[in-house]
Amino acid sequence: MKLAIIGATGMAGTALYKESVSRGHDVTVIVRNKDKAVSLLGNDVKVIEEDVFNLTKSDLQDFDVIINAFATTPDKAYLHLDLAAKLISFFRETESPRLFFILGAASLLDQKEELFLDTLKTFPDTESWISIPIEAYKTLNFLRGIENVNWVGVSPSAEFVAGDATVPVIGKDHLLASANGQSLVTSGTMAVAILNEIENPRFIRTRFTVCNQ
Repeated sequence: MKLAIIGATGMAGTALYKESVSRGHDVTVIVRNKDKAVSLLGNDVKVIEEDVFNLTKSDLQDFDVIINAFATTPDKAYLHLDLAAKLISFFRETESPRLFFILGAASLLDQKEELFLDTLKTFPDTESWISIPIEAYKTLNFLRGIENVNWVGVSPSAEFVAGDATVPVIGKDHLLASANGQSLVTSGTMAVAILNEIENPRFIRTRFTVCNQ
C-alpha cells in the first residue's frame, strides 16, 4: 500500500516508518526537515519536505492511507485540531485515502468511568503541557462528527514511551493495563497496532486504544 506519514521524525512516526517498510509498504514521509528525516530513517527514505499546513489535496490524494503523527509544542497545541480539520476538508465524500489519526489518552475512561483528562488536570505543573491532551480530546470529538470521510483514530495508554514492540492489546474507550498493571504502550507496539489495523481494518470512523501486553 502507498502510505504517507506526517511527522515521521518524532517518536511515533519513526517507529511507524520502520514497521511500515519492514512489511513492504511504499512509504513517503512528510516532514519540514529532509536532512533530519534522512539521518533518522536512512538514505532511501522518500520525502515530501513541506510544512504540513502548506500541503494541497493533490499532494495527498494518491496515497491509500495518511497517518497523522504530527506533534507540536504546548503553546501551539491548537494546531492538532487545525490539521485534522484540514485533512478532513480535503477528503469529504471519499473512501480513499483513509485518514489515521494518532490521538492522546486523555479521551479514554478509567475504571470509574471518569475521563482520564480530568485525572491529568490534577497532576502537578499541568500548565506547562495540559493544552496538548486537551486539544487531542477536542480533535477526537471533532472527528466523531465526521460521517463522510474514511477516518480512524488511535489512543495510546496512560504512558506512551519509546521502545520495542510487544504484542499489542487492543481496546475501545477505556484505559488498558498490561499484566503488571501498568498502563503503558511503546512506540514499537503502537506501530504494530496501527499497521495491523491498516492491513486488516476493524475500526471505521471510530477510535481504538493500544497497550503493551
